[in-house]
Amino acid sequence: MAILIDSPIWPAHGTVFAHLVSTTSLAELHGFAAAAGIPERAFDEDHYDVPERRHAELVGLGALEVTGRDLARKLIASGLRVPARERAKALDLPLRQRWSRLMPAREDLGRELLDRWSEPHRRYHTRAHLFAVLTALETIADGDASSAPVPRAVVLAAWYHDAVYSAGGAPGQDEEDSARLAEHRLSAAGLGDAEVGEVARLVRLTAAHAPDAHDVAGQLVCDADLEVLGRDPHGYRRYAARVREEYAHVPEDAFRAGRAAVLEQLLGLDPLFHTPAARQLWLARARENMAAELARLRP
Repeated sequence: MAILIDSPIWPAHGTVFAHLVSTTSLAELHGFAAAAGIPERAFDEDHYDVPERRHAELVGLGALEVTGRDLARKLIASGLRVPARERAKALDLPLRQRWSRLMPAREDLGRELLDRWSEPHRRYHTRAHLFAVLTALETIADGDASSAPVPRAVVLAAWYHDAVYSAGGAPGQDEEDSARLAEHRLSAAGLGDAEVGEVARLVRLTAAHAPDAHDVAGQLVCDADLEVLGRDPHGYRRYAARVREEYAHVPEDAFRAGRAAVLEQLLGLDPLFHTPAARQLWLARARENMAAELARLRP
């Protein structure tokens, strides 16, 4: 067992808290917490917040007391540390600020979108994914010295591309429903037909990630949506685990078969990434990550 706990020095809600983590797996952490009677609501992405009054008890149950610095260092080394950019709860303000710059007169649309991206059944397709796609668009644009500023329709497509997410419908249905939502909301907001149509077209492209060779806007959206495939191995494993959580209702054998089919489809895309910047940044690692996951899925 590799359960660690730091000193209770973190103030909140009229008491002080310690952090409880595992450097082996979240399954081990959840198992220890359940056995100790720690409520699920105390879990925060990669640790449990536990009040000072329970600290000695948890040490007695086998948690190893370490300093806060050592706990953070060991958690990072284990690959289980969730960085700030992946913490959906921490991204409300940055995302609201981005929306305000994009459509300052329509804060209501931004609030609706953020509510949708925060639905409780989401585990991967959360505000963190939205933030990652928006950031990836900027990264791709910055990496291409010849590129123009990212068009507003492209950014709006990022905001709307998983605005509807059911985790279980027919293939392509969520993208279609998201595109229709964009058409309805943006038309009502007064955007021109051409821009609304372009946003909806780009959202629909994320179903197959296969834009035409000369579709610059489509390439931007599709590459940004698939940025997660090219993260470091720890980040990719967190992504894969969250996808599994979204499909917790699917039996293991069926999930493995379906997930393997998705990976094979992605590995078969040629090109997988379309923009030069995305290929340089993410292609090699993406193929390594997917091949490794596929090997884990197969008996």
